[in-house]
Amino acid sequence: MKFYDFRTAPNPRRARMFMAEKGINDVEIIQVDLGNVEQLGNEYRAINPSGTVPALVLDDDTLIAESVAICRYFEELQPLPPLMGRNAKEKAQVEMWQRQVELQGYLPAGDTFRNHNKRFAGRAIAGPEKYEQIPELVVRGRARVEHFLGILDQRLGASEFVANDVFTIADITAFILIEFAGWSKIAIQEEHTNLQRWYQDTKSRPSADA
Repeated sequence: MKFYDFRTAPNPRRARMFMAEKGINDVEIIQVDLGNVEQLGNEYRAINPSGTVPALVLDDDTLIAESVAICRYFEELQPLPPLMGRNAKEKAQVEMWQRQVELQGYLPAGDTFRNHNKRFAGRAIAGPEKYEQIPELVVRGRARVEHFLGILDQRLGASEFVANDVFTIADITAFILIEFAGWSKIAIQEEHTNLQRWYQDTKSRPSADA
């Protein structure tokens, strides 16, 4: 298997962190230079037409793009430790919180970053199509992320982890969200003590360095 990566990008890091939690280390990692827009070149788009990372290419040349789809593949391939729920109720809880983190936090953080950073002028949405930046999305995205961090703080006052009583992909996505939001100088507030506790615990996990 080959995993197409860019070391500092949040989406590949989410998949790498998932693999690290699983102890999966027999995947060939190939760096794609997003700084030089290699992902939009003909060579890489012949591998992944969407021009995004991460991408996983199986030994039979099957392409699996999108970080959560890659995580799902590894969850089925190696069920232990379970990172997407252990039974029907937990799987639903993990999916619920995973989606809430993505829609209410992760995507607005992306809007904030890509619509503000001059490097993404004309490329405000990942992929080969050209979309201009919308400054209003920076203001709205920042407000949405800051609001959602308060929701996470409340949740983590009632639960040790984001989805239930064990570490799951929802925690990985929330951790990557907070690290990604930091690129836009959005930080956990001092009063968010539950979120601070959880963040420091997650940051101390070996997988956080993946």
